[in-house]
Amino acid sequence: MTIHRCRLLMRETDTHDVQRFVFTRPDGFSYAPGQGVELAIDRDDWRDEWRPFTPTSLTEDAILQFIIKAYPSHDGVTTRLHDLAVGDTVLLRDVFGTIRYRGPGMFIAAGTGITPFVSIARTLADSGAMADNALLFANKTHRDVVDQNELMTLFGERCHFVLSDEDHPGYIHGTVDRELLQRHIRDIAQYFYVCGPDGFIDSVVDSLQSLGVVRDKIVVEDA
Repeated sequence: MTIHRCRLLMRETDTHDVQRFVFTRPDGFSYAPGQGVELAIDRDDWRDEWRPFTPTSLTEDAILQFIIKAYPSHDGVTTRLHDLAVGDTVLLRDVFGTIRYRGPGMFIAAGTGITPFVSIARTLADSGAMADNALLFANKTHRDVVDQNELMTLFGERCHFVLSDEDHPGYIHGTVDRELLQRHIRDIAQYFYVCGPDGFIDSVVDSLQSLGVVRDKIVVEDA
């Protein structure tokens, strides 16, 4: 197992609890759009605390970008990452993940489950292949929507933000349940890419199958 050291080049605020991080990219390091890696903070007492994150940069970029949400109540790795300064380093290892683009369809995400889809959507847009792809992105409030402007640009009129805890103009108020999916699905034979908390994934997969979507057309991260 190879462990790489990456230096922080830049970080900026995305939402009230999410930051974008840009790191140097190790020579020879490769991954596919949608795949994740494990990161650890390069500090005493933290080098063995590995956590999974998904690069959101294009696979040919000279840098690695991550969109990371902090959970201050945990006082864990994400909080420490948000404390990093430009020039600080992290450790990187173990590319993993089975979410791969198989063809046009609907991306369905909740919270930071959007991150595998950012790299995939950027790659599709870069190659002119975004047509016929749609997004349903669930969050609690409009302040929680990660990468909102870019997602609207990438998916256009087929970009839909769903808010469970807030009725806000321009957003769908509710949850990604069977009824909402039925209203937005144009073709049950297309692919459906699902990522988020386990309960969200299970619920969406069950709803899709109840609408007649065959399991082979539903792409989730394998356990």
